[in-house]
Amino acid sequence: MKLNICHLYPDLMNMYGDSGNMLALIRRCQWRNISVEVKERRLNDKAEDFKNQDIFFIGHGASRQQSIVAQDMKSIKPYLKEAIEEGKVFLAICGGYRILGRYQDANGATLGLELFNFYTEQTTDHFAGNIIVETDENYNLIGFENHIGKTYLNGLKPLGRVIFGFGNNGEDKTEGMRYKNTIGTYLHGPLLPNNPRLCDKIIEAALRNKYGTVELEKLDDSLELETRRKILELIDPKFTSLA
Repeated sequence: MKLNICHLYPDLMNMYGDSGNMLALIRRCQWRNISVEVKERRLNDKAEDFKNQDIFFIGHGASRQQSIVAQDMKSIKPYLKEAIEEGKVFLAICGGYRILGRYQDANGATLGLELFNFYTEQTTDHFAGNIIVETDENYNLIGFENHIGKTYLNGLKPLGRVIFGFGNNGEDKTEGMRYKNTIGTYLHGPLLPNNPRLCDKIIEAALRNKYGTVELEKLDDSLELETRRKILELIDPKFTSLA
């Protein structure tokens, strides 16, 4: 089996160690003898249909980088929309997440691809710190958030419910968004090394979409689980049972 991963704007959207998500995806595939090929899309690259890609990833960038990338991505918007509707996997972190909807930049300009009907309004609220999120799959995500602005989902399904931290807006306890196999989230850390079960869910979804029914070989995640326990203990010892 083989998965093709498209890394969107790795040079512009790679703050807070977000490239670690790519490393986690690649390694957890390789440990199972799943072949991986990575394609990078950079600024001003020719638009293409991405039909051969199985997973798309975009990280976070500063406001200026977000604006540049949002403008460039307009040329590939129809192809990304098609891929999303076909059930291909898309993981977007923080600024990359915002770009998928509609948002205001620091100058008040409205930007974003509006692939989804959620929006982020510019505020002076700074949401930073550790975060714990409970998902519908009875699995807790841990990470670090650092964002200004409030995101409202307009009825879209959230990635999960905030147990500790702020999430989308610090008000409604939602974090991130989920549609088919697309995930948007504010969790850095990076996200996937800290949450190997989510990483495997992403790999499994991509394989299932491409090949049909699959069952992933189990890996030894004892080191990852111990790391999760330590992080949760540092947040508050009462959370260690959530590892």
